[in-house]
Amino acid sequence: MSESDSNGDGAEQSGEETTAFSVKVPDVGEGVAEVEVVSWSVEPGQRVTRHQIVAEVMTDKATVEVPSPVDGVIADLAGDIGDVLLVGESLFVLDLEGADPPAGVEVESRPVTGSPGRPATKSHGGTPANAKKPVSPGADTEMSGLTTSLPPPPSDSPLPTASATAPNAGQLPPRPEGQRPTASPAVRRRARDAGLDLRTVAGSGPAGRITHADIDALFAGATTGARPTASSPRRQQSTEVVDQPIVGIRRKIAERMVNATTSIPHITYVDELDVTALEELRTTLNGQASTVNAAASRLTLLPFLIKALVEVLPEFPAVNAHIVEGQPGQPAVLRKFGGVHVGVATQTDAGLVVPVIRHAEAETLRSLADRLTALATAARAGTTTPTELSGSTITISSLGPLGGLVTTPVINAPEVAIVGVNKIVTRPVWDGRDFVPRKMMNLSSSFDHRVIDGWDAAQFVQAIKRLVEQPALLFLKDE
Repeated sequence: MSESDSNGDGAEQSGEETTAFSVKVPDVGEGVAEVEVVSWSVEPGQRVTRHQIVAEVMTDKATVEVPSPVDGVIADLAGDIGDVLLVGESLFVLDLEGADPPAGVEVESRPVTGSPGRPATKSHGGTPANAKKPVSPGADTEMSGLTTSLPPPPSDSPLPTASATAPNAGQLPPRPEGQRPTASPAVRRRARDAGLDLRTVAGSGPAGRITHADIDALFAGATTGARPTASSPRRQQSTEVVDQPIVGIRRKIAERMVNATTSIPHITYVDELDVTALEELRTTLNGQASTVNAAASRLTLLPFLIKALVEVLPEFPAVNAHIVEGQPGQPAVLRKFGGVHVGVATQTDAGLVVPVIRHAEAETLRSLADRLTALATAARAGTTTPTELSGSTITISSLGPLGGLVTTPVINAPEVAIVGVNKIVTRPVWDGRDFVPRKMMNLSSSFDHRVIDGWDAAQFVQAIKRLVEQPALLFLKDE
């Protein structure tokens, strides 16, 4: 064949035909129209098997792993980490190497270029991925697989060069200005997590590819620069500047926080709670449960607080609600819910997520503890589903022992309230005759001032306070 490749490479064709299978960005439901590429687990030319994870993409709700539906060789990856792709667009292309495609799979025949078993790498825009792009200071520069606009470095803080910082400096020529470092997705992710700029690392692999060994050598201290030691009289000055792209779940959190703080007029109300009696009850219940069932979930403060929410929210229906924005010229709607769907802000290695306990009003104290444990475990393992991360009507945010004295939690739109739990401390409290030690805790709760007035916010928190300070009241309506 003499035609150019359909993707526009213009490379010389080998004449060999193979079957190409394009895997599309999946439709995960929930009205999701686009996804962000979070990570690649493979690289072009790598053989994969059916069900092997190829990519992780993130929606507004959760991170989704995308497996290969068939055996084959990765011919093309459609985007870099941080790129946003539409549902239905090509995510990656597989060469099936003459194998029969699975039933129902649409394929196309196309010529293969490059070395056997390793097709030529192409970017998703049709430009060869290894093409050099001339740049000038201040121009757009590709860094670690993401396009970002970099200003020229200050004259007193020059950007480190590969020849000065690479572990094998002096053995390889410095990378030409503007040339993108060559590395696998796994190496790029490792460098990004460590805050390492791959432009400053000379690779020892084929064609200058940066390998894990190059990063290991760099971290092991195989650089030419001096390092401070324990006997150094003072620490060395550092001129290092690291640009870390805000991508993945961190970008989604940033977008939601900006939207919440710019569109919702927050009012935060803080009150002090005496949780001495509740803590005594909690300790007793945990001790009894451990003698009956060693695997029982440990009761924390949160199940009691959720029980208190369930009891008081019927008195304050406007707090268990969403604001639904109207069409232009139409008023917004306050949508009140009978069911209590509690979002619990949970910190994970990837960032803050909010799994949801649906219909908390139908749960017992023990079942709430079990569901909290299961959801927190799934969230930290990254296995929560989009359904488990959506639909909350009110959110609880707790930093546990690190909770501080006061916080100003940001409302989880479209909700209108969030309850912030601060740490428990023992303080002397005047009981009318003497100072006695009591376990005290602050609740820092934020409300949407468009629909919740300060008086109503204070009444709501005071109602929770009465139940928490007299925990026996929580069980009057229990089974």
